[in-house]
Formats: sequence, C-alpha cells, structure tokens
Amino acid sequence: MQGKVVIITGASSGIGRALARECYLRGAKLSLGARRIDLLEALSLELQSKDILCTQTDVAKESDCKNLIELTLTKFGRIDVLINNAGISMRALFSEMDLDVMRRVMDVNFYGTVYCTKFALPYLLKSRGSVVGVISIAGYVGLPGRTAYSASKFAIRGFLDTLRIEYLKSGLHVLVAAPGFTASDVRKAALTADGTPQGETPRVEESMMSAENCAFRIAEAIRKRKRNLILTFIEGKFSVFLGKFFPSLLDILTYNHMAKEPSSPLKSPKV
Repeated sequence: MQGKVVIITGASSGIGRALARECYLRGAKLSLGARRIDLLEALSLELQSKDILCTQTDVAKESDCKNLIELTLTKFGRIDVLINNAGISMRALFSEMDLDVMRRVMDVNFYGTVYCTKFALPYLLKSRGSVVGVISIAGYVGLPGRTAYSASKFAIRGFLDTLRIEYLKSGLHVLVAAPGFTASDVRKAALTADGTPQGETPRVEESMMSAENCAFRIAEAIRKRKRNLILTFIEGKFSVFLGKFFPSLLDILTYNHMAKEPSSPLKSPKV
C-alpha cells in the first residue's frame, strides 16, 4: 500500500479506525469518512501525517458519498482502494421491529456501499485498484434477531460479487471481507425495535477478535488481492461450511447460540 490512496468509511471507531492505522503503517495516503468528524481529526492528529484527509460523511446520504470521493480526488488526484466499512446493526424480532429500522440499516450498510462504489468506480478502474466490502458472517448466515442487519450484509455480498463478474477483464479487484464477532462499538449503537440505540453490548467484547487483528487480516487480503475473506473458525468458516452441507443443522445451532445472549429477543422456542 506504499503511496496508494485508500478511502475508508466508518473510520472513526472499531474496525474502520484500526484499518486506518494499519494502512497508515503500510505507507498509504488516507481519506477517512465518518459522521463523527471530531474522532477522525483526533486520529489524524495521532498519526501526524499530512497525507490524511478527514471528511464528515454520512454514507446514507448520496451527496455525502459523492463529496467524499470528490474531495479525495482534489487532494490526492487518484483512488487506489475503497474500503466500505461504515455500518450499523440492530437487535429485535422482525415482528416487533419498526420498518424504519430496516430502512435505516439498509441505507447505511447497503446503499452506503453502493453510493461510494458508484462514485469511486471510474477511478478504481483507472488504477486497477480494489473495492472492499466489510460485511459479516451475517452475510452468509441469517442471524435471528438481526433480520435487517443480515439482509443488508447479504445484499452487499451479492452486489460486490456481481460487480466482480461485470469487471472481470478490467483488472478491478473486489474483496468481500466477513469478520466474525469482533470487538467494537457496533453493538452499543445497534438499533432496537423502535429505532433507539441499544446502549450496551449483549456480548463479552474482550473474548472476541480484536479490531486490530481484523484490520491486519483485511489489509493482507487486499495486498494479496483475494476475492473473499472469512474470519474466525467456529463462527466463521465452520458456519459457512455447515450452511453449504448441513443447512438445517446450522439453523438450529444458530438459533441456540443467539438465544443465549443476555436479554435475547428470542424469548421462547415458540417465536
């Protein structure tokens, strides 16, 4: 990544922030987008580089995504890597969830990826660069109580897999990265049934893969121009394997696993 221009959305915390540090250490020039501009500027100050652009960006807004790409081009003149990392989660039964929650999650996760990729694509084609979608194992396995989240991640995977085929002969690299449960703030900000933030994580964050480890693995996958990256063994690779060959068993195991969460919306086997 030495000297390459890398755009990272959702770079203010979690995996996005760790990706910014990882790419910086590899010599990249960074264009960072997030809603919380103060956290981006604090990160820029920490890294102490003139080759960092911070742009307040709500990826749910088409105009913000276009602005992020245009400002990147103005400062650096090219784009080599686009990492679509910005995302939001939710936690509620579909029957109890306001439909606005579905729209908000899709707007950030799916359409944010679509908007940024659309505006960056001509420049990524010119540089024979990489477009990356950070999804989740929820993009391979439907997680009960996370209908909107899983739907958005499946949608991103389908979108990027198709993009890869469309530009098969162009030199464009497309990576779909699927972390397992990773320590971050995403669960604290997850939307509940009425759209309010959850506030507290239902999981033991310390026991999960670190954001730094996740970022290193994603950066390596970009370097090697891999098409897919599935992280963690049990929750990741093994779950995908079961989904291919023993889908009914995976349904049962997934339900039981998610039902063990504190205050799980899966209230009883009758749900």
